[in-house]
Amino acid sequence: MTCRYLVLAIFFLLVTTLVAAQEGTGSGDPFSLSEEQAKKPLTIDLAGEDESEEEGEVKKKKRKKNVFYGIKTRKFFVRTGAGERTIFESFHYLKEYEQPDPFVRDIYWFDFESRKIKKNRNINRKNGVILHGPYEKYTLDGTILETGIFYKGTKHGRWTRYDKKNILLDKKKYYKGWPKESIVSYYDKDRKKLKEIIPVEYGKKEGNYFYFHDNGMVAVSGEFQNDKQVKVWREYYKFRRRKKKEVQFKPDPWDEDFHSHIIKEWNEKGELIYDRQDYQRKVN
Repeated sequence: MTCRYLVLAIFFLLVTTLVAAQEGTGSGDPFSLSEEQAKKPLTIDLAGEDESEEEGEVKKKKRKKNVFYGIKTRKFFVRTGAGERTIFESFHYLKEYEQPDPFVRDIYWFDFESRKIKKNRNINRKNGVILHGPYEKYTLDGTILETGIFYKGTKHGRWTRYDKKNILLDKKKYYKGWPKESIVSYYDKDRKKLKEIIPVEYGKKEGNYFYFHDNGMVAVSGEFQNDKQVKVWREYYKFRRRKKKEVQFKPDPWDEDFHSHIIKEWNEKGELIYDRQDYQRKVN
């Protein structure tokens, strides 16, 4: 009996110590957030997910031909140049068209009419196909110039470029079109209510920017180039995706003489309350 009581006493002492330690740290759950942490936007390390996913796809490729991320593709290649300057591009494309991510700026697709890979959102549905799967660019003697993988028209995973002497020129990582350094924040700690997407590449903002209302509707959209706001930025009201304002920024990041200005502005009813062109006509 004495031994039994001694064991119970030790067990009780251990439990008490653990509880006290948990109270001292503020939570018994090591994955929970403190109130101060919960107030800060949560971010995702986009570079952390692409490695395992890309390696997994390589294994899948060996098991099932031309199937990547569970989607069937067709393999194709094009040749440009002649003689020693001949360049080959080997790639895969979706057998059935799928709408690319509306938020990603750079969408890659192949145009059968021009026989070129294009990088824009003006996809020719009649003669164009979305790239999806491994990509290689190489010379006539087999020297690799560029290699990577596409996911529904976007760059994904590790991408590398080499010169003709096989010297590494560039290495980048993406996650479904977003550079690995991009910052994604949420309204909630469960990361379900998207708040903001800041595209970052080489430490500078580069690509499409989005800020969302807490109901999921886009609040602000625009583009960064070389850490500068460029082209037209748009603001929206919280409901019905009604436009609130259009602001014109410099057409390119190097135009130092250009001054940003409001193009148009609407009220909550959707009525146009300011038009720069009309205003200038009246003034002149």
